[in-house]
Formats: sequence, structure tokens, C-alpha cells
Amino acid sequence: MTQCRIRHRHQEFLGFLKHIEANVPSDLDLHLVVDNYAAHKHPKVRAWLAERPRFTLHFTPTYASWMNQVERWFGLITQRQIRRGSFISAKDLVAKIEAFVAAYNVHAKPFQWTATSDAIFAKLEKLSKAI
Repeated sequence: MTQCRIRHRHQEFLGFLKHIEANVPSDLDLHLVVDNYAAHKHPKVRAWLAERPRFTLHFTPTYASWMNQVERWFGLITQRQIRRGSFISAKDLVAKIEAFVAAYNVHAKPFQWTATSDAIFAKLEKLSKAI
């Protein structure tokens, strides 16, 4: 399921948490991986989470490598649905994003990490020489 929000404040994040709480069986522990955005650390969010010990937030370090795969997925949406798209309204854009996600999920497969350690070290060596 997709949820697009106009704003990215703590209020919207609390709404997302409440949606998860209402739709995930209460006997399951919930581990959410989030970035260090201020809305995720807002006092009202912390207070709400303190009353619900089954929720655990895990904050990602800046530029964590797994985030590259998340960003790659957003790149796919941008390339295949948004760029060069024509949208008559924000509601139309959201509808097309939701349609893309639904179609994508039918045949979704995990991204594969293809870089070898040799290739990564070669790039690091080249970068080290440059700086």
C-alpha cells in the first residue's frame, strides 16, 4: 500500500505510525528503519512511541549503503512514471504513483548488489589519488 502526503511533518509521521498500529497484528513487534529527519524525533512522536513498546525505530547513518537501493527504487518511479509525465493535478500525480507501485509490486524482485570489492577498492584508490 502506498501513502503520499503533501507535507512531511511529525503530524504526518504520527498518522503513518497510527496506520501501521491499526493494520499490523498486535502480537507482532515492529521495527521501523527511518532516517534522521526531525519529524522522526519530534517530542510528540517520542511520547507516542514511549507508550507503545512494540515499536522500535532504527535510525540510519547518513549515506548508508542500503539507502542507495531505496533511492534506486525512487529513481525507477522517476524514470518510468514521473519524468516527462503529464499530470493535471497533485491528485493525478499521486494516483499515477499509486498505480505504478501496484503494477511494480506484481513482479517485484529484490535489487542485486553487483559491485565487487575489487571495483569498490579501485574507485577508492582513484579517489584517494585525486584528493
